[in-house]
Amino acid sequence: MKRHLQNLALVVGALAVSALGAEGVARWLDKQPMWAVPLVSGTMPDTAVSADGLPLASGVSRDWFQTSPPPLPNRSTPPADWQHAVDAYWAAPPRQAPHFGLLLPDDMFKAWNAAFVGEPCRHPMLSQMPSRRLYLFDPADAAPRPIYRYMPNATTPAGLVTNEIAWRGPPLRHRKPNTIRIVFVGASTTVEAHESPWSYPELVGHWLDQWAAAHGLDLDVQALNAGREGTTSTDTAAIVRNEVAPMRPDLVVYYEGANQFDLSSIARGADGGLRGRTTVPVESPSWLATFARYSSIGVRLRSALTLIGDRGNGREPEKPAYTIEWPTGLDEADPDLGNPSLPVNLTTILHDLDDMRTVLRGQGAELAVSSFVWLVHDGMVLDPLRGRFIWEQLNRTYWPWRYRDMARLAAFQNRVFEKYARQHDLPFVDVARDMARDPGLFADAIHTTPTGVRVRAWIVFQQLVPIIEDRLKKGAWPTGSTAERWPTFAPRTVSLDCRSRP
Repeated sequence: MKRHLQNLALVVGALAVSALGAEGVARWLDKQPMWAVPLVSGTMPDTAVSADGLPLASGVSRDWFQTSPPPLPNRSTPPADWQHAVDAYWAAPPRQAPHFGLLLPDDMFKAWNAAFVGEPCRHPMLSQMPSRRLYLFDPADAAPRPIYRYMPNATTPAGLVTNEIAWRGPPLRHRKPNTIRIVFVGASTTVEAHESPWSYPELVGHWLDQWAAAHGLDLDVQALNAGREGTTSTDTAAIVRNEVAPMRPDLVVYYEGANQFDLSSIARGADGGLRGRTTVPVESPSWLATFARYSSIGVRLRSALTLIGDRGNGREPEKPAYTIEWPTGLDEADPDLGNPSLPVNLTTILHDLDDMRTVLRGQGAELAVSSFVWLVHDGMVLDPLRGRFIWEQLNRTYWPWRYRDMARLAAFQNRVFEKYARQHDLPFVDVARDMARDPGLFADAIHTTPTGVRVRAWIVFQQLVPIIEDRLKKGAWPTGSTAERWPTFAPRTVSLDCRSRP
């Protein structure tokens, strides 16, 4: 008996060593830290890129591309109860709430707008918080937008670090007479994945510091990130009005083009719209989804299983027949911005841009508009493993829209943004023009990998340099003003013991 137990122990030990070795190889291939728990990212391996061939502004060194900001001094250990809440979430993920989507772990560590939430126990999504508590803030204008803010001075279990006013990034610096303050606004493609080491505004700010030092400029260039995921242009307009404008920025850069990207207004016969596809790929079991958070082997298994429904070929699946009916009188090449039938919610977005522009102009600040990058084109074929998240987003989140129609409307949206900037004499940052459509740079169809974030930040940096040079030459910047009002707030906590309520 003793000998059998010894043999069994040897077999189990050998299997454990083999499993650890296989996981080590997978992590090496996926460029994951060997001892990261959970993984740094659930995506497949990143792509190595240099600055060669990328745009370069005058007076900029390509050597800067590989440099990074210093570690955040305000990063701390997440509260133990927050980590316990994440563990509870993965043990029993909440169900999806109709019209609100799925509650995600990071949603437990946000301060939600009390005017948006209403009665917490009656909210179809927020009432399901595994932590059984909800953080709220009371908006000064009693309006339901923005729907949430991050918690101030916090580090979440996912790795998001916030400052005094609950924006992503390092502690704030007060304005000085030589300050140039640039605030970046938008949704998830601005704040970036919470586990990402840097957002694109942080990289842009780092390189602007190097540029100013290299040219002997006595400037305090501040690049601040007011983005937050899941928001619309209406949320962003409220953020600019209530949070950004009091900070007295010199320039506000708007980058967003996905959260309101809905073709329903011009698609005829497309039953279902964005409500989800009727034939979905094979779903991976919940245990495998959890395994993929901690193991590169799990990531690969989950990718392979998901793509069984696509027969593993990475091609666009067959979609229901529908037709695009272009609005009468709307010139696709040179759109009339006043046309009330602008597709993909552009009428609403332009109204919100008007709101931002007006508020900022009252503060002596400028609004800059960016083109938005989509990875989609007709006939696109993706690597079955590396392109899994791209494929899944295009063919599930944006079902039933065909690739060619999405690419057409993405290009049209950017023409609208460019014309809007031209009509109102605003800086236009053309990210889509210079961003390579390399699937290795994309985590999905709109979000980029850490290397993709760096490339996108480099493109923005190159286009901001001549704007700053122009304002310096004209004497418009720095303004010399030190006026500012930090939009701090005090979140409050409410219990979600909803079972004891009527």
